[in-house]
This record gives sequence, C-alpha cells and structure tokens, in this order.
Amino acid sequence: MIIDPVFEPGTRRELGSHVFTAEAIIDFARQFDPQRFHIDAEAAKDSIFGGLCASGWHTAATWMKLNLASNAAEAKLADAEGRSLPEFGPSPGFRNLRWFKPVFAGDEIFYSRTVRGTRPLASRPGWSILELTSEACDKDGELVMSFDSAALIRFAVAGDDT
Repeated sequence: MIIDPVFEPGTRRELGSHVFTAEAIIDFARQFDPQRFHIDAEAAKDSIFGGLCASGWHTAATWMKLNLASNAAEAKLADAEGRSLPEFGPSPGFRNLRWFKPVFAGDEIFYSRTVRGTRPLASRPGWSILELTSEACDKDGELVMSFDSAALIRFAVAGDDT
C-alpha cells in the first residue's frame, strides 16, 4: 500500500471559500430548510439570529461542493504529473457536526479539511477508512461549522499499475 503524502495525518487542505448571498440562502432554504430565519429577511430580524442567515445544511452542502471540486482539481494535477491517486469509495457517515455561529447574507466562509488518519479495513481487503476533520471559518478565522467524517479509500499497491 502506498500512502500519498496528501493523506498523511495532520495534512490540511484549503478547499476555497463561498459568499452566501441572500438569494442563495432563501433558495436553498425554501427547498430544504424552510424556517423563517432562512427564508424571510423581515421575519428573521425578530428571530434569535436578528437577521437572515443560511441553513446549517446549506453551509455543510457547500463544504461538499468545494470538497469535490478540490478532489477534481487534485485528480487533474495528478494526471498532468503522471501519478495516480487513491480510489475513493462511499462514506460510512459523519459525526460531531456543530454549527458555532450563524452565517449571514454577505458572509464569506472559508472551508478546509484535515486528515486525522487512515486505518485498514479487515472486512474489505485493500481498502482503508480515511478519517477527516472538516471546518468552515468566517473572515475573522472564527469557526462557524465543523464535523468529523470518514470515507473508504483504496491506496495503490506497490507494483500495481491498475
């Protein structure tokens, strides 16, 4: 098994940022989380948040979008450099999802993921579990969301060109 340095414990990858517009907050919330502080700017002023804010699920879904875009960019770079990346499988889930602060219209949020480790799976020879901690921070570096996740991953085997 060859573990790419990108997947060594402690390796942090910046995934990019996203600006949450009022229109996008409302559009997302109308479909998936239609609470008054996500869909009505006037009603949100009288809520615990004091203004229109993004659904936490919106902030989490944005992490996934940026994570996949980062993986695609890494795959393109690996192709250009003639190296292979591990094969990703499904995720068995996540835990410890926390939303620390509301994300208001106009906020730019910066996303990252950090490798916590990998461990081989006895039930699926050749596959491992990749454990990550993911975070989202505002422009002041304050944490707005974090969670721990896992994904199945199969690293290349030395001498295997497949």
